[in-house]
Amino acid sequence: MDKNSTNVFKKYTDEVTWSKIVDYENVSSMWQHCINEYADNIAIADGTSYTFKEVEKEVASVRALLNEKGIKAGDRVGIYMPNCCAFAISFLAITTMGAVAVLLPPHLDNVTVFGCTLKFQLKGLIYASEMEEKVAFAKEKNPAVIYITESERSNDSLEMTFVSGKEPCTILFTGGTTGKSKGALLSNKALMRGVKNGCFGTKNVFGQRYVLVLPLTHVFGLIRNLLTSLYTGSAIFICRNNKDMFRDIAVFKPTVMVLVPALAEMALNLSKKFGKNMLGDSIKTIICGAAVVPPYLVSEYDKIGVTLLPGYGLTESANLVSGNPESKKNAEAVGYIYEGIEYKIVDGELWIKGDNMMDCYVGEPEENELSYEDGYFKTGDLVRMDEDNMLYIVGRKKEIIVLPSGENVSPAELESKFNTIDAIQDSLVYLDKSNVLSLQVVPRLTVLNALKIEDKETFLKEQILEVNKTLPAFERINKIVIRETDFLRSPSMKILRKENSND
Repeated sequence: MDKNSTNVFKKYTDEVTWSKIVDYENVSSMWQHCINEYADNIAIADGTSYTFKEVEKEVASVRALLNEKGIKAGDRVGIYMPNCCAFAISFLAITTMGAVAVLLPPHLDNVTVFGCTLKFQLKGLIYASEMEEKVAFAKEKNPAVIYITESERSNDSLEMTFVSGKEPCTILFTGGTTGKSKGALLSNKALMRGVKNGCFGTKNVFGQRYVLVLPLTHVFGLIRNLLTSLYTGSAIFICRNNKDMFRDIAVFKPTVMVLVPALAEMALNLSKKFGKNMLGDSIKTIICGAAVVPPYLVSEYDKIGVTLLPGYGLTESANLVSGNPESKKNAEAVGYIYEGIEYKIVDGELWIKGDNMMDCYVGEPEENELSYEDGYFKTGDLVRMDEDNMLYIVGRKKEIIVLPSGENVSPAELESKFNTIDAIQDSLVYLDKSNVLSLQVVPRLTVLNALKIEDKETFLKEQILEVNKTLPAFERINKIVIRETDFLRSPSMKILRKENSND
């Protein structure tokens, strides 16, 4: 079914803004519009600021360089570097010449980088000079690849290529529905649909100021942060080192931040500790996703005049599936499904299809076959929909715990219930080695300290037991662990379930 959700989002902006949210068939068409419309506006900064016109001069030079080295439309070119202006320039150069940008996370080791050059059949690899030691192994084992450092430029420039929207655009790493790392291939049309969806749900989306702290190799950082910023003629400061995040924020004064819940929580805790908004006085909106967003964050940011908007998406869906413009009224929902996405719910699992969807997992025929049915992509996410067509995530199909009694438990659904306790920052439900249903929690110390309670652990356990009483008998927690440190997390700040539940 398709609920035609575009009209749902229209009321959250004005007519002028709405008229500027248009479809582009490919990255080149979007980027050309940006250069024409915002030429002298600041586009990207990472210590040095570049206007849209200045960025295009760099991009055109890299396009020419790639062309001189024999790379053509349709070829795959890897990008292997941390967040920086050069990453954005490389991405734009590759995609606007009709080639395919393969985004390699900077934490990959040398053997994996070499493996990626083979698996994804890379024609070229643009890498940061600081990655030279890691790239050396690939250079030795696969000299057929064209290796280019991020600072190399041509003396000439090359015009853009405008390909069909069906042509491949980028490959991003994802765990998919089975947890195995794979490369999801997104077409130009899929990428542009995701970027357009990033414009819905906020009143003022054009001409904003962003600071990017999420990895550009992650779909959330690439699409909702970098590309939506460019699409809307906004300026984006690329934080090169997250240790400098708050210093960069103080200098650049963002109006919008795109954050995962763990970073939003950290900024909130520091704001309370130091008595000032660590995201700056200019911040108006936080776009939050990639993990479950605790309602606490919505209410607490609202108290300091910041609107936090949860959403939901997948790498396979060009990031954006739904967004919640009504978070103050309904903080637990991930929102309305975006335009052009058809969906159905089968045995609790969300299935989707549309022109925002990936073409395939590259080189994974068995994974592709498992992931689709009747033309729909099976997300692996267990959901429910309310009477207003608001979507809620209640768990992951692959994470369902089968108890010794044979009963099924969704850990994410239970965690969401314990996370309604203000004194809990994050939680993890799992079966321990004795098959006991267990709960680990990271306490929210700012809340506990404000209560001035002597025995914080006892108080917290009492709060947990109150929630526990409301659960069916088979879902009740039998062991509680209060953590003194945060959970081990992935580079995108998701909790690593297996690594944190080895007790």
